[in-house]
Amino acid sequence: MAEKKIKRIGVLTSGGDAPGMNAAVRAVVRTAMDMNMDCIGILRGWQGLINSDFRRMDANSVNHILTRGGTILYTARSEDFMTPAGRDRAVTTCKMLGIDAIVAIGGDGTFRGALELSRLGVPVVGIPATIDNDLGCSNYTIGFDSACNTAIDCIDKLRDTMQSHERCSVVEVMGRNAGFLALYVSIAAGATAVLVPERELDFQRDVVERIQNARLAGNTHFMIVVAEGVGSAFDIGKRIKEEIGMDPRVTVLGHIQRGGSPNARDRETATRFGYRAVKALSEGRSDCIIGTKHGDIVEIPIEEALQMKKALQMERYEVLEAMGNFSH
Repeated sequence: MAEKKIKRIGVLTSGGDAPGMNAAVRAVVRTAMDMNMDCIGILRGWQGLINSDFRRMDANSVNHILTRGGTILYTARSEDFMTPAGRDRAVTTCKMLGIDAIVAIGGDGTFRGALELSRLGVPVVGIPATIDNDLGCSNYTIGFDSACNTAIDCIDKLRDTMQSHERCSVVEVMGRNAGFLALYVSIAAGATAVLVPERELDFQRDVVERIQNARLAGNTHFMIVVAEGVGSAFDIGKRIKEEIGMDPRVTVLGHIQRGGSPNARDRETATRFGYRAVKALSEGRSDCIIGTKHGDIVEIPIEEALQMKKALQMERYEVLEAMGNFSH
């Protein structure tokens, strides 16, 4: 917990970028200014804190970034920060710059770094931002909805050409080892089938029979969505060709899902998260993660937050199967 009045805070983004990170940075900076705190932008995540890579921030420095994707503070992964020597250098930077607390925007790896820094006496508050939406401490993470909409837009376009040629399309979406993005997108895009890491793959049941049922229902084109945690979409496409005789087209959406202007939900959520993070520090609370629970913003101790798990809602899988039993 913070033991002294916070006068200057540092803000950084770390790990994979997500639409809405800039909105969170903007909220942190402007809330700090509103509460008469100085704000330092740490560039390139934890590595930037080690290297004293920073810029002074004020209300004007975050003008017009609400709508921008990516992160103006840049992001990087830091092997140095995983070492005691690297973390000691980060603490030294905080002392040199007079930074009383850090707001860290990112995912699981970012929060593990925040926990280590807090154990060295630097108050930290984390803001969850990852398109994977796989953090157990928050029902929602910044960037998820925007990434879903990007993927859906791409799949809608793919369907147009697949329908014209009566083909099967296999689309790989991001999500690391979680299927939240893939399942959500599959329902919204009307996919024939979805493969997620939380459900053991039975190729006959999950792919072959889904395509057969769709064909019997009158469909002549098929959309298979694969979460990257399942494996390569190219391997799935190869098996479809071998076992059904179709020649599917494979598309890996990749990092396009991380880019683009954040949508309304991510802008609004990021702004609320940023405000709450600074408010917590101003009131003497730290070493916590800001998150959502049943629509409310909550503060969860970092150690507890990192132990929390989030299960995929398999009811959504049942919904997708039911929808796929009929013609589009």
